[in-house]
Order: sequence, then C-alpha cells, then structure tokens
Amino acid sequence: MEIVKVWSEDGAGKVVEIPADMTARDVCQLLVYKSHCLDDNAWTLVEHHPILGLERCLEDHELVVQVQASMSSDSKFLFRKNYAKYEFFRNPLNFFPEQMVAWCQESDGSIPQSQLLQNFLNSSSCPEIQGYLYMKEPGRKSWKKLYMFLRRSGLYYSTKGTSKEPRHLQLVSDLEDSNIFTIITGKKLHNAPTDYQFCIKPSKVRSDCKELKMLCAEDEQSRTCWMTAFRLLKYGIVLYQNYNAPQQRKANLLPLSAPVRSVSENSLVAMDFSGRTGRIIDNPVEAQSAAVEEGQTWRKRSQRMNVLGSPSPLHPSSLSTVIHRTQVWFHGRIMREEAHKMIIQQGQVDGLFLLRDSQSNPKAFVLTLCHHQKIKHFQILPCEEDGQVFFSLDDGATKFTDLIHLVEFYQLNRGVLPCKLKHPCTAVAL
Repeated sequence: MEIVKVWSEDGAGKVVEIPADMTARDVCQLLVYKSHCLDDNAWTLVEHHPILGLERCLEDHELVVQVQASMSSDSKFLFRKNYAKYEFFRNPLNFFPEQMVAWCQESDGSIPQSQLLQNFLNSSSCPEIQGYLYMKEPGRKSWKKLYMFLRRSGLYYSTKGTSKEPRHLQLVSDLEDSNIFTIITGKKLHNAPTDYQFCIKPSKVRSDCKELKMLCAEDEQSRTCWMTAFRLLKYGIVLYQNYNAPQQRKANLLPLSAPVRSVSENSLVAMDFSGRTGRIIDNPVEAQSAAVEEGQTWRKRSQRMNVLGSPSPLHPSSLSTVIHRTQVWFHGRIMREEAHKMIIQQGQVDGLFLLRDSQSNPKAFVLTLCHHQKIKHFQILPCEEDGQVFFSLDDGATKFTDLIHLVEFYQLNRGVLPCKLKHPCTAVAL
C-alpha cells in the first residue's frame, strides 16, 4: 500500500492509502464516495506542478502510484471536475478542424469526417495533425513559428516551410515517454506570443525546465486539437474503453458503490400536462410558450406560499434571497477572472456554468456560461412586483422567485441564452 495526498480546490488535503495497481478512476471513485459527491463521471485527478506552472488530467487507466513516483516533491494531485475529458467522442467535428487533419500518402485523398475518430483509434491507420505552432527556443526567451506535424511516431517540425519530405522533418518529441500539459502561468512569464500555451514533458524529467518542449497555438480551438490528438495517438482504443467504462459499470452496479445519477439531455423533452395524461410537445413554438408558462406557474406557486404563510420562521421572500447559497453552482463573491479560471479548468464545454454575486450591483447576480469555447456573462437582475422580489435574465420577460428556479428553468429551456445550462461548475470540499 502507498500513501497519496490529494488536494481539493478549496486548499484542503486528504490522505488516502491505495494499492499499487489502483487507477486514477478508482481513486476518484473512492474520493467521490468518501466526500459524498455526486458521481457524474466528470471527476479527475490532476497532476499539478506549481514551480513549472504545468498541469494535466490523468487518464482514467493510469496507475496513480506510478505517476506519483515520477513527480517532484513540490508537485501534487488535485481532485477536480473536467467535463471536457471525453467531449471529443461526442462532438468530434468541433475538435478537429478540417484544415488541420491530414492522412498519410498511402490513403490517397481525404477520409470522410464521420470516420475521423475510428482512424485515430485504429492503430493501422495514419492520421496526422498539421499546422503552425510557436516553439520556445531552448535556453532563450524567443519563440519560433514552425509548421508542425503530429503523427503516431511523434511531433515533428519542417525545416523547409511546409514540406513533408522526410529529409526536412525534425523530431521534437515522441509520444510514448512524454505527456502533454497545459501551461497555467500566463504568457508573460515565458514571453509567449499568445495565451494558448501547452507543453510536452518527458516522463523522466521532474523539474528541469530545459527538457520541456514549450509550444503555443494561435487560438483555443487549435490548442485543443493538438492536445486531444496527442492523447488519442498515444493511448488509442484505451481512451474509448475509458469513455465507455461508466456505462458498463452502471449496468452492473455493486450495492455498496457510490450513488450515480446521470440525466441524458435527450431525455429532457417539453411535456404538456394540462390534460389527464401528459403528451410530448413537438412544435418548438408551442414548447417555448409552454416553457414561459411554466416559469409563470413557478411564480404563482411562490406567491401562494406568501399568502398562505410559511411554517418556517424564515419568510419565503427572505428565504428566496439566500437559498441559492446551498447550491454547488453558486460561488458567492468571486471575481470575473476567478470565474473564467474555474470554467477553463473544468473543461470549456457547452453549457458549463456558475452563478456568482455581481461586482457592480450588490443586489444582482451574474451567470457565467461557456458556449463554443467562449465564456460569456449574463446579469441576473432583481425586480419587484406587488411587494415581492423576482429574478430575471431577460429584463423581466421571464421572472423567478429564486435563483434555483431560474437555473432549473434554463437547464430545460434555452430561452435568451446561447445554450441550456448543462454542467454546474463545482468546487468540492474533501
């Protein structure tokens, strides 16, 4: 048995004793069970190197004790959510821009996009990611823009423009004995040309910056493409097995395992319960009006509570102003920059969200939401009607008695937002 210490985002640490063959997924399951978190298969162990300014999510199958043996004394494991871990299996076309994907000469012509992932997972095919990257010159502060190729055999750059001829290709790093990390220290420290930095670190290197291959992409989409392709080419079919494992586990759940709750977005449909039996609403216009009506019903229900009085010593209207503080998606008085950082850390997938207090208006709140890898902020304003306070995202068109109702509504209905609220950005206390 080995001792491993894992830290949560609130700075608390938990010591766990684990056998040498315990995987990262097993450790996450153990922590979920011990901390009574909701297990939605998004929990990950993060290998965090504060001095080097690097971090990466461990793959589910990696042996934690083995990874710990290759870490320096200042490094640590963090327990955190990452909703984007397997997002490329669900939406591959968002992750691999057509101009960045090529196939080796033998394949002759392009491969249909529908077969894109199969070709990454099939070890006999030859997918290739290509494009410009900046690479930091060893021992210097300058960066050089180079045309690079990522293949199963490693990452290469061309010494002559965009030439793919073998004599013009120079190996930067292999995939086998290296891992890919996000750089978290910001571009100023390394004098990087853009914010979209990442790094290839040989497994044997503990704390020597000279051995790190520092790279920089033009934008978030291309950085994500390079990093995802690195994982796929390194691990292949094992990643797909990791992605499928929770579904198989759910099918034969042990009675003592942690509670699992998963709601497929496809199962959330607009329903009409006005008759004796419910019916599914197919017409989107009717669904939208039903959704608004549902929002109004919530209001009326709360107004009735006010009229009838509440058995609780807390008046319902005062309860509505604090009840959201119990929710995992509410983060209180955090700054915009902190909200950005949390969304980025937990994987910039569509529908990842959190709520926080507004910095500019003490009575208002802000919804921070990720859509198409961009982080957007929407102000939630209080409005008073007949002496009661409501909350609204759309200048009073749809009003809610409290923020929990508001979040529940937008989890089912897009309304004025670019997408539905799907994944709460949470910070767990171990």
